[in-house]
Amino acid sequence: QVNLEESGGGSVQPGGSLRLSCTPSQRLARPNCMAWFRQAPGKEREGVAALCSSTTPYYSDSAQGRFMISEDDALNTVFLQLRALKSDDTGVFYCAVSTHWTWAPLSVRDYTIWGQGIEVTVSS
Repeated sequence: QVNLEESGGGSVQPGGSLRLSCTPSQRLARPNCMAWFRQAPGKEREGVAALCSSTTPYYSDSAQGRFMISEDDALNTVFLQLRALKSDDTGVFYCAVSTHWTWAPLSVRDYTIWGQGIEVTVSS
């Protein structure tokens, strides 16, 4: 069983930055996709950013230009750099893995392995 360890969440003021990390408990077979999703209270989980087999990343419209997903294969870790944070970014961020290539990298239903979730709060 693969577990996803998430870290880097917290509380920041609008305009601030955070860097989230996701480290699987073991190496993942390729092809695969790793992604970050956000869920606000009472809302559906939405895709934020995804990276599939080190190809061009995918971003939601709201994330484009502010967030960046990257990976460090040596560290077996995927990062999500959050910049210019807004109050609307508040929510629980989940790291997720798809063990197969997906044509919809930001679709929840294509992911089978999930982290526990980490809170991000943006407020003044």
